[in-house]
Amino acid sequence: MSKPNLARRVAEAAEVALTTRKYVTFIDVVTGLRWLHSRHVDLWRQGRAATLAELAAVDEERLRTTAVLLRDWARAKGLKPVETPYVAGTRDRRELRFISGPEQEPFRVHWLSPDLGEARVRRLTEAQSKAPDLVAVAPLDAWTCASCGDTGPYLIMEDDRTHCLTCADLDHLVFLPSGHAALSRRAKQESGLSAVVVRYNRRRKVYQRVGVLVEEAALAAAEERCLADEEVRQRRRERDRERREQQDVDFQARMAAEIGRLFPGCPEERAREIAGHAAQRGSGRVGRTAAAKALDEHAITLAVIASIRHLDTDYDRLLMAGVPRMEARDRIKDAIDRKLTEFRG
Repeated sequence: MSKPNLARRVAEAAEVALTTRKYVTFIDVVTGLRWLHSRHVDLWRQGRAATLAELAAVDEERLRTTAVLLRDWARAKGLKPVETPYVAGTRDRRELRFISGPEQEPFRVHWLSPDLGEARVRRLTEAQSKAPDLVAVAPLDAWTCASCGDTGPYLIMEDDRTHCLTCADLDHLVFLPSGHAALSRRAKQESGLSAVVVRYNRRRKVYQRVGVLVEEAALAAAEERCLADEEVRQRRRERDRERREQQDVDFQARMAAEIGRLFPGCPEERAREIAGHAAQRGSGRVGRTAAAKALDEHAITLAVIASIRHLDTDYDRLLMAGVPRMEARDRIKDAIDRKLTEFRG
């Protein structure tokens, strides 16, 4: 890839992150370029890789170039640089490394929009400088502790080796499963020592939070606090639900309008159906990605293609007949291209 092409792609990935969150990081860009998957970033943050570059699909020189291109783009946009510490979710809280060389600073910079107010900048800075949660992994496969040779339901990383909770001095903590946000949050607040528990989802290829380890007395105190204000929190949840529903309606309307702009030959009702399906909350579809929320043209086009694939071709019938997925996609490619041409008017 030529440097001008790379600069363009870096700018596109950065623009999506800036539109979505009002700030941009190096990790936003490399994940947007698909050189790293979120699961790789999770492994790195858990302290299970010496450098982020070990997990990337490109070499360290390409990562250095990307950091420079991001810096140049951000300066041209007038973004504010804030160097942010990156610390592993391990007991030693060691500094995370992006590449093997000594020059780590260019990768740590977060570029903040000048539109952010002082209060928001202060909150972001405080959140980014805060040490991350300790992370315990609920493993899917058999494992043994590097210290005692025993095993257990959870492991934690120390010195790039797996350790059981007993050897990590965490065996006095109790497990609180996910599902009650207020209880989990308050239990962590009450607990002097805690760890987030994650498990790898092989289907989605990401680590997902499944609960938290907290002190037993902290859990009891948190339960009492939750019982005392249950009614107030219920009313707040109802208001939040209504607000999210309205946000979804507004977002789907904007996506449908963008589909109409990019594909003027697409019927208005079809555009609304595509937006409603792709942007459904919790679906994991392309419409819920950061790029789609920024109304990125590529993401919108992918949503339209997905609709065409299932509604205007034989794709589903081919899958039911046992045709491999990629072969089925090759067979319907011409039909999709014809429909896209029709939609483009």
